[in-house]
Amino acid sequence: MPLIPLAVLLASMVACSTMPAEPPMDGAPTGMCNAQAASWAIGRAPTQDVVDRATRDSGAAVSRVLRPGQVVTMEYRADRLNIDVNEREAITGLRCG
Repeated sequence: MPLIPLAVLLASMVACSTMPAEPPMDGAPTGMCNAQAASWAIGRAPTQDVVDRATRDSGAAVSRVLRPGQVVTMEYRADRLNIDVNEREAITGLRCG
């Protein structure tokens, strides 16, 4: 009899576990940002093409270009690529959040 509650407990724990997500096969954004994958953009101008490619290469779902002195929200989003730009309109850094 003591094995029945144990079996029920183990079965419920297995049922609640999640399976790891499969990476998309079509190159679609994963939603998890990897800024290192877009490091090629550093030094370039933040044109729409560069921003779009950096966003895609990083796997981020969204991105934003941040200029010096610009007011931005501080919430963390694992699916967002932040593109830092200097006063000469050159990309100086990429980070997730």
